[in-house]
Amino acid sequence: MAINADEFRAAMGSWPSGVTIITSKSGDQIHGMTVSDFSGASLDPPLALVCASKTSVTTGVIQEGECFGVNVLRADQSDLSNKFASKKDEFKRFEGVETFEGTTGAPLLSGALVNLDCRLTAVHEAGDHVLCVGQIEESHVRDGEPLVYFRGSYGGFEPAS
Repeated sequence: MAINADEFRAAMGSWPSGVTIITSKSGDQIHGMTVSDFSGASLDPPLALVCASKTSVTTGVIQEGECFGVNVLRADQSDLSNKFASKKDEFKRFEGVETFEGTTGAPLLSGALVNLDCRLTAVHEAGDHVLCVGQIEESHVRDGEPLVYFRGSYGGFEPAS
């Protein structure tokens, strides 16, 4: 017998993760959402993996536009994470947010710690989510510390001495 949704949330919430905003573009439509389920998937070729809800508008834009950006947030960007996580005004998420266009056409967040511009190469069914795999076409890495999410709260990262 499988665990229930509350047990799953409690277990996965105990796994500290970085916070990303996944962005995409299809035609004139851009969209984005906050995601903690992101991973590097392969070195050769360089692949990234994002787990996205089947019902998310952003997931549809990723599949239609065949691209996505992974924007790893800095420790001071929890407000941006909340903006892209909220369903309220979800079609206004990019208002006031500085972006630049990646090679694939995906909008990338200018102030992020890391940007990965990915061309969609595969989509796999996974329960109520899909696994979007993308080949990383371009990356930008900046100095700073990551935003961390753990048990429902944001925090920072303190390097070990």
